[in-house]
Amino acid sequence: MHRAARWGLGAVGAGVTVIIGLDLAALDEMDPFRRTISEHGLREGGWLFGLGVALLAAGSAAIGVSLARRRLAGIVGTLALMAWSAGLLVTAYFPKHDWSVGPSLSGSIHRAGSVVAFLSLPLAALIIARPWRRVERGAASLAAFAFGLLSVLFVLGMAALVTVGARSGLSWWQVMPLGLVERGLAAIEVAALTALGVWAAGQRLAQAQEGPLSSPVGDAEDGRRIPTV
Repeated sequence: MHRAARWGLGAVGAGVTVIIGLDLAALDEMDPFRRTISEHGLREGGWLFGLGVALLAAGSAAIGVSLARRRLAGIVGTLALMAWSAGLLVTAYFPKHDWSVGPSLSGSIHRAGSVVAFLSLPLAALIIARPWRRVERGAASLAAFAFGLLSVLFVLGMAALVTVGARSGLSWWQVMPLGLVERGLAAIEVAALTALGVWAAGQRLAQAQEGPLSSPVGDAEDGRRIPTV
């Protein structure tokens, strides 16, 4: 009954594990405070980065399907969650700019995909898990809303730093430890996604979707149905 949500959470966990593993394996060669996560896509074995992000995107889509089936996500919320998944797939397929060579079309597409992803997930969490909706709520839905709100505040803080830096003549990558900031935002958004998945896994399908209730006539001990006349 909750297969899509369970598979989605599993894929998200696997994708995050792959990316964290890449970070840990590259600690001696890559500064996580300054280098973005996407830097792994330019290194040897970059396909592992693509695999990790693709698993995260697939898991997100599965969670979106589960939320929609349980009527917890409307059209706008579902589209926002699918935009996050699509943005992740774009970042997985198109490598970022390799600044040792120069800017590239692939890098520009990668950046656009990452912007879409990072902006879409907070929107999805706020819309789907908003606490004033007339749906069954719990700790997971409230956590999803809280992490979504925190993501928005995080993005606004980044925008404020960029604005202040621009007035001082600094480029946006010079006003903050970009790698650390990106990883912090990614962690918050994945937490919001996970909370949405847990919420979906803990909900039942609407009764109208479950079909007719089973006959009350049966063996209460072993669950075998007794034929009726």
